[in-house]
Amino acid sequence: MVLVSRVRVASNFLVPVVSLLPNPMKVKPSLVLRRFSSSSSKISMSLRAGIVGLPNVGKSTLFNAVVENGKAQAANFPFCTIEPNVGIVAVPDPRLQVLSDLCKSQRAVSASIEFVDIAGLVKGASQGEGLGNKFLSHIREVDSILQVVRCFEDNDIVHVNGKVDPKSDIDVINLELVFSDLDQIEKRMEKLKKGKAKDSPSKLKEEAEKVALEKIHQALMDGKPARSVALTDFERDAIKHLCLLTMKPVIYVANVAEFDLAEVGSNPHVKEVMNLASELQSGLVTISAQVEAELTELPSDERVEYLKSLGVSESGLGNLIRATYSLLGLRTYFTSGEKETKAWTILSGMTAPQAAGVIHSDFEKGFIRAETVSYDDFVAAGSLAAAREKGVLRSEGKDYIVQEGDVMLFRFNV
Repeated sequence: MVLVSRVRVASNFLVPVVSLLPNPMKVKPSLVLRRFSSSSSKISMSLRAGIVGLPNVGKSTLFNAVVENGKAQAANFPFCTIEPNVGIVAVPDPRLQVLSDLCKSQRAVSASIEFVDIAGLVKGASQGEGLGNKFLSHIREVDSILQVVRCFEDNDIVHVNGKVDPKSDIDVINLELVFSDLDQIEKRMEKLKKGKAKDSPSKLKEEAEKVALEKIHQALMDGKPARSVALTDFERDAIKHLCLLTMKPVIYVANVAEFDLAEVGSNPHVKEVMNLASELQSGLVTISAQVEAELTELPSDERVEYLKSLGVSESGLGNLIRATYSLLGLRTYFTSGEKETKAWTILSGMTAPQAAGVIHSDFEKGFIRAETVSYDDFVAAGSLAAAREKGVLRSEGKDYIVQEGDVMLFRFNV
């Protein structure tokens, strides 16, 4: 158990939705990304994943590689990145093109994930070292944290602490997040002591917030993240506005040399990160930022051969996105027709009306039913009409929980 010491040294799109109105509505796309939570039916069409880590661990190299036309500067000195670089990446999903081909769609639209390259953190960031407070504020704005950890030796690339030590690197960043949350919680608890809620609902919420903050404060003092604390749904909702850094789900990205990709288990640094990820209740993905960078220089038909030569079947991007989806409890469903085939991102457990609301709030309000078929059954049938004839197209009501890969046609009225 690590005890925390407070003594510190210095265009429009159309979807195949059937409306009972005389003129079906056209939905305008929005570039504004909406936040999501388990207590809301509103979900971002593009989740935000913040890439963090110590300086020179490969963050910006990874960002440039996974983000098409990424423009993050990569250089061999600390604080090369100051303002966060942002890029949107299509989520790889081979099912999308299969559906598009079957329906002879004019276009296929992938779900997307937004990567944010945040400047390197250093010891003392929560006290302002290395412009740390500014960087920590950027982390508050993302949905999940991808912490890049250097797991390769290279004398030509400077390590900010002088040696490759994944545990030390992880401890530095995690403690800075803990200290930042402690400061925020203590200030909030002082404010709650002075505040006087006027009505009963507000009093109940304040009490729930106090209880939650006390639990989390103790965990942080023990060196544990806020996400490890057992809270009721009401308590969790009461502290949501604080956007605590250690409450955010984390995936550790072990950055290895290209010759380690095929046998990551033999890399002692990766083994160490694997054990720490399990202990900290976090995800783990092994990736080579250098390989990802080299893939961007190759034509698409040569990338598979290059990966095979390294002993792997796919790039790290697919693994990274799948791990993020899994950690956040996300699912994908599809709408498909002649105009467009599109992948939609939802939270696991969402009902059919809530899934319809991801497309447009009116679809949720006026929901009647959803004609639904699983991806495998749709492909086997070859079309929606054939699926209906074979009896695999189902009519689902308001209580139906949308499953991964469902192909859906919504009927609604407003």
